[in-house]
Amino acid sequence: MTPVDLELLAALRTPEGAAALAAAAEVSGADPLAAAARLRARGVPPPLAAAALTQAELRRRAAAKFGAAAATMFFTRAGLEQATRAVVADRRAARLRAAGVTTLTDLGCGLGADTLAAARAGIHVYAVDADPLTAALAAANAAAAGLDGLVTVACASATTVDLAGADAVFADPARRTGRGRAMNPDSWSPPWDFVAGLPARVPRTVLKLAPGIDHALLPPGAEGEWVSVDGDLVEAAFWCGPLAAVPRRATVLRGAEPVTLTGSGSAAAAVGPVGPYLYDPDPAVVRAHLVAEFAAGIGGRLADPRIAYIYTDDPVDTPLGRRLAVTDVLPFSLKRLRTLLRERGVGRLEIRKRGSALEPERLRQDLRLSGPNAASLVLTRIADAPTALLCAAR
Repeated sequence: MTPVDLELLAALRTPEGAAALAAAAEVSGADPLAAAARLRARGVPPPLAAAALTQAELRRRAAAKFGAAAATMFFTRAGLEQATRAVVADRRAARLRAAGVTTLTDLGCGLGADTLAAARAGIHVYAVDADPLTAALAAANAAAAGLDGLVTVACASATTVDLAGADAVFADPARRTGRGRAMNPDSWSPPWDFVAGLPARVPRTVLKLAPGIDHALLPPGAEGEWVSVDGDLVEAAFWCGPLAAVPRRATVLRGAEPVTLTGSGSAAAAVGPVGPYLYDPDPAVVRAHLVAEFAAGIGGRLADPRIAYIYTDDPVDTPLGRRLAVTDVLPFSLKRLRTLLRERGVGRLEIRKRGSALEPERLRQDLRLSGPNAASLVLTRIADAPTALLCAAR
């Protein structure tokens, strides 16, 4: 891929660049050399052709996050990887608008995913990013969406922005360095001490963070929300000041309507025997520490107080977790498990685990599966004993 720079971005936004982008979209996904030759045959200069082909490929990939809007946006590969999915950004913007937010300062706007969502909700946004190219891409994306009347983009460090009189702040600190993902919040840009201080300066603050963020970092009185999309845990958000509604929230976006589960994050679930039905809670539920609330909602129990598998005696439909029908419970033994699967004719096996050090792919090889049937295997611990639960396939 040819990375875009400020000069190429300006060229792509001209009528000649728009024509190159349209031509590149027609050949996106084809052999790169053949695609480049086709654009050059149309008289597109090589640098512009390479940049257009890169954008066409990134737009194709971005459709999973942004839908049809991706076809007119501008991207870098790193920016696309870090951008908020449109379904998450739109939901956040709707919540801000419902809370009465009319102007928003976006600190670290990236390619503008959250800025655009807020503008679509009718919120005026002042967006800043410290990188000149990224800021230019965000401005280009606002213009492409016809939202530049609601969006002002500036190239500036978040730490230098005057927040006096700001209505609300959204901050998404960069969590990558030249060496990869930065796990220490003090290595983020801007660093955690600045980010954590924002709610004291602007009470209506929302912080977008990595889903593995330490719960201990949640500001006093703030709401911690963990969000999953189609089973993938994608982010945590800390809603501060008057924006906080509950201590903890798990938001599951799957299908048309979002489903939420709320609670204290400190409740204890009932403990009892393994039942005929096992539930694997959505990762947003687990990370929000709402397993007890999930269990109570389906009348379930834990078999081990440290492992987030829930069991019931009767089947309950829930969008907050996956249900499996347990057919066999046995202490883990490779030999016994291999014999059982051979007797059942299991050749296709889904393996899930919690509380087990076993590597699923290595185990799959050791089981020497063969047969026409499918099943699910859950590896866990019950009362400190390694346990295998064989379940009917779904």
